[in-house]
Amino acid sequence: MNRIDRYTSWLFLGFFLGGLLVFLTIFTALDAMSTMVNYKNLAPSSLLSYYLFSLPETVQRLLPVACLLGTIMTLATMNKANELVALFASGMSLLRVMLPSFIWIILISILGYWSADQLLPKANRQKNFIYYYEIKKEPHRFSTIKTDRIWYRSKNSIFNIQTLNAKGDGAQGLTMYFFNEDWDLVQMMTAKKVTIKGAQWLLENGAVTVFSKDSSFPLTTNFKNKSIVMNEDSKDLQSAGQTADMMSQSELKHFIAKNRAAGLDTVAYEVDYHAKISFAFAGLVMSLLGLPFSVGKARSGGTILSAGVALALVFAYYVFYSSGITLGQHGTIPPVVAAWAPNIVMVSLAFVLLKRLKR
Repeated sequence: MNRIDRYTSWLFLGFFLGGLLVFLTIFTALDAMSTMVNYKNLAPSSLLSYYLFSLPETVQRLLPVACLLGTIMTLATMNKANELVALFASGMSLLRVMLPSFIWIILISILGYWSADQLLPKANRQKNFIYYYEIKKEPHRFSTIKTDRIWYRSKNSIFNIQTLNAKGDGAQGLTMYFFNEDWDLVQMMTAKKVTIKGAQWLLENGAVTVFSKDSSFPLTTNFKNKSIVMNEDSKDLQSAGQTADMMSQSELKHFIAKNRAAGLDTVAYEVDYHAKISFAFAGLVMSLLGLPFSVGKARSGGTILSAGVALALVFAYYVFYSSGITLGQHGTIPPVVAAWAPNIVMVSLAFVLLKRLKR
């Protein structure tokens, strides 16, 4: 890197870190005040722990905004000092001037994706634990996931679980269907409560119904306790009690594959899977889009106008991005298109504007 590249790098990193710190402070302070108003008897230690574990998610959401602000403020500062004029006169294009900044943005995007994949799920689980146990005082809402759409298929058996606890080692409302090689129903088993210990499942207060071709009526036998051995590992069920933001990419991919094999609709989870990757590069997309606007307006409006342009671009991108995700989750457009179309369209628009700018 030459002296100019080092100079632009330091400018960008300074504005990026400053903007991230300011946005993070404002967002956390406002949200904390709202939480304290709604929960007046909240212990300070609980509030501190909650926002400590909320920090990874907040930072991940604010990274694109900070990248855009760093880009626009870097150009505005250089333009105000007539440094851009000198660089353009020397033959450097706008993209070449900002190349070091975009390298930093790419590195930040990769780091943000890694942290969101590895740290964010664990932090979200702990944050939700604190929220339901210590803030809302409703631990039952964390301990069980109330849904009747947890289905699994294991070889010639299909089973449904109504509620599953967050650790994946306990369930309620189990219904199992066993089929023969011709996929004729031969047995059905129900249980009100299940304790999962790896492959061994302990069933309580249930019934076994056997369907036989030799009998006109199914035969039902009740039981208080019953132990069965399953092919499913408890780790597979653990992800079923979590939303997409509480799973890593590998866990989410495995979850989608298991539910798709059971014949369930996994479109919403597929959209989330692709959206996690596409959103990691939102900062690069926003920064490219902000280039032509920041150069064209910096002289006439100064810093305030540059910040206004940044906020307008953030709003436009998030509206487009949220619309795409919503359409994808409702099955209107394919998941890949829903997650990546906003980035592709915005980057294309950025290059069109840069070409018209001729810098």
